[in-house]
Amino acid sequence: MFGLGKPRSKFGKWVDKMGLTQEEIAKRAKVGRTTISNMCKDPSYSPRISTWVKVERALRSLGYSVKREDFFDI
Repeated sequence: MFGLGKPRSKFGKWVDKMGLTQEEIAKRAKVGRTTISNMCKDPSYSPRISTWVKVERALRSLGYSVKREDFFDI
């Protein structure tokens, strides 16, 4: 159901594997859905530190321990 022929970044593949939705992450992180979409589909996209901190906190509140280095080149 997820990732049907769409190019995905490392983060996008992880989101799909965990069964999360972009909308759920965007809402919890209080960032735009387009930002999360870019993080999931564009392998060359690298979010600002402040954006990633919001996403990381949201994912931790859902019980996931993630690091920026796992998904994005620093």
